[in-house]
Amino acid sequence: MIQSQTLLNVADNSGARKLMCIRIIGAGNPRYAYIGDVIVAVIKDAVPNMSLEKSEVIRAVIVRTCKKLKRSNGITIQYDDNAAVVIDKEGNPKGTRIFGAITGELRQSNFTKIVSLAPEVL
Repeated sequence: MIQSQTLLNVADNSGARKLMCIRIIGAGNPRYAYIGDVIVAVIKDAVPNMSLEKSEVIRAVIVRTCKKLKRSNGITIQYDDNAAVVIDKEGNPKGTRIFGAITGELRQSNFTKIVSLAPEVL
């Protein structure tokens, strides 16, 4: 569960290292964001000499959470960290590589480009 003021790692090579969630995009003003949800975040830490800089407001999609994700077949998936991938307005990732494993539930959320770039899909 990701809510406002939650710190997240960045799982791509866009230039950001740490993000802080400031808003969850969705109908009805949702309180929590889960895997596959789009958030508005601010960059807290960035790699020097890259296109993204510190204190820049961007959009990101959640790819990993510490909260357990339960599937319909009974399997639960839990990660060690909260991570997101920086995206543009159309939903395409800004980075060219994705680091770490992601879940297949992103395919239902129409983030197939992120799924295809990931090294491991659970």
